[in-house]
Amino acid sequence: MTNASLLISAMIVCLLVACGQKDGQPEYDVFRYNEENNVMTLDPAFARSNNVMWITNQLFDGLVELDSNLQVVPSIAKTWDISEDGLTYTFDLRDDVYWHDDVCWGDQSPRRVVASDVVYSLDRIISPDVGSPGSWIFRGRVRADSPFEAPNDSTFVLHLDRPFAPMLGILTMQYCNVVPREAVEHYGDRWRQHPVGSGPFRLKRWVPNQAIYLNASTNYYVEDLPYIDGVKISFVGDKKIAFLDLLAGNIDFFNGLESSFIDDLLTKEGTLQPKYKDRLNYIKSPYLNLEYVGFNHSDTTGPLADVRVRQAMNYAIDRETMLATLRNNVGQPASAGAIPRGLPGHGLVDGYSYDIAEAQQLLQEAGYEQVDVTLKTNADYLDVCTYIRNQWQKIGINVEIEVVEAAYLREAMRQGDIQLFRASWIADYPDAESYMCLFYSELPAPPNYTRYSNPDFDRLYEQSIQESDPGIRLQLFKRMDSLIVNDAAMILLFYDEKAQFTAQRVAGLSSNAVNMLDLSRVRIEGG
Repeated sequence: MTNASLLISAMIVCLLVACGQKDGQPEYDVFRYNEENNVMTLDPAFARSNNVMWITNQLFDGLVELDSNLQVVPSIAKTWDISEDGLTYTFDLRDDVYWHDDVCWGDQSPRRVVASDVVYSLDRIISPDVGSPGSWIFRGRVRADSPFEAPNDSTFVLHLDRPFAPMLGILTMQYCNVVPREAVEHYGDRWRQHPVGSGPFRLKRWVPNQAIYLNASTNYYVEDLPYIDGVKISFVGDKKIAFLDLLAGNIDFFNGLESSFIDDLLTKEGTLQPKYKDRLNYIKSPYLNLEYVGFNHSDTTGPLADVRVRQAMNYAIDRETMLATLRNNVGQPASAGAIPRGLPGHGLVDGYSYDIAEAQQLLQEAGYEQVDVTLKTNADYLDVCTYIRNQWQKIGINVEIEVVEAAYLREAMRQGDIQLFRASWIADYPDAESYMCLFYSELPAPPNYTRYSNPDFDRLYEQSIQESDPGIRLQLFKRMDSLIVNDAAMILLFYDEKAQFTAQRVAGLSSNAVNMLDLSRVRIEGG
C-alpha cells in the first residue's frame, strides 16, 4: 500500500472513530477485512456474490437465518408454521425490530419492521421492473396470484404453487433480506449506495473503490449486540498485498488461499506454519463447494458418451495426492458422491477411488487405446487441470488444456458449446437438493451445465422436493447420488474447505459452511 493510501485510510478510520461515540467515549473496536473484488451495490436484491452478501448480511435481516450448524433459526420471524400440504408458510414476526436511523424517515423516528415490509421486499425479487438476479428462487415455486401476504403487521404468509422442501433454506439467502419501501423510494436510483436495514450494523460511509465503513446499530433487536463498534472493508485487488496487510496488522481477517504463498503459510499437512502460530488464528472447516470436471452429455457421439470411458477418467485421478500437492490438504477428496461434507446426505454412497488398473481395464473394455479430449478452464485452475492431464495420460487419454476467461467459460458452459470443462458449484442454501438440481433434466444450464438426463433420477428428484420427512428424503438422495456415481455424470474432484485467517486480537468470528460472515458476535481483544 502506498503512503498516500495509508494516509487516506488513517484519516477515514479517525473519522469513523470520531463520528461513532457512546457516552462521550471513543470507540476503537473496528473489525477490518479486505475484499479482493469491488462492490457496485448493497441492494440485497442484487446480492449474488460473496463480496456483496457478506456486507449485506451485516446491514439487513431476513425472516430466518442460518446458524453455524446450518440450522434455520429465527430472525425477524420468531416462529413459523408449515401447512400439512406443504403449500402455506405462516410466519409470526417479532415486534421489536426497527429500521436504522436515516434521513429517509424525515422528522419521524425509524419505524418498526412489519409484515408488509416482507411482502414488499419479496415482491421486489420477482418484479421484472427490478430485474433481480435472485428471481429464480421463487420462479415456478410460489403461487402466481398474491404469493406473499400480510394479514396484519405481525403475520406474513407465503403461498407455494407446489411443495418445495428446501423453501425455508431459500428464505435464508441474502436476496430475501427485508428492506423498507420508504428508503428505496426516497433514494431511487441511488438506493444501492444508501442501504437502510435493520441488521447489527448500518452504513456510515462508502468511499468508492477504496473502502466501506459500517457503524454498530444503536437499536439492534438482539440486546448487547454487536460487540464491536464498527467494520471497515477495504478493496485491494491483489491477494498477496492483502495478506501482507494481515501480517502487518492493517487488517484482521483474510479469506482463502493464494498459490504464490500457500507453502509459506501452511504445511503440506494443512496446518499453520509454526512461524505464524503466535501471530494468526487459522480456521479450516467444511465449505459447501463441489469442485468437478463436467462432461457435455448432449454430445452422444465419441468416447465421452461411453460410461466406461467416463468411469475410467474418474478412477485415474489420485485426488489425495492432488490435494496434498496443490492445496496443502485444504479440501477433502470427492470420494463419496456429489453431496459435499457438511450436508445431510453426504457419505451415503461410495464414489471413485484411485485405481489405475481399473481405469485401464475399463478403457480396454470400451475399445479405446487412446482418447483425445479438450479441457477448458480459467487461469485460476490451470494447476489442477495440468495435474489431471498428467494423470489421464497414464491411461492413454491425451488432453489439450485451453485456458479462457472466466466469463467466456461460463457462457460456453451455459450454451453447451464445450466438450469438457472444469467447474464448481457452491450451495445457495443448505439442502442436498441444491446439488441434486445439477442433474435434473428439466432444469436449464445453470444449474444443469452437463445436460445430464436420466428418467429414473428425474423421478426421484421430483419426489425429494415434495417430501417433508427428512429420513425419506435422505433415502431418495442416496438413490439419486448412486445414479450420479454409476453413470459417471461428472468427474468429482474435491469437497472444498474454508481456509480463513484472523489476527489474534479477534475472537468470536462466526462463519458456516455456506461461508456466510456474521460479525455481530465478533470481539476485539487487546485493542
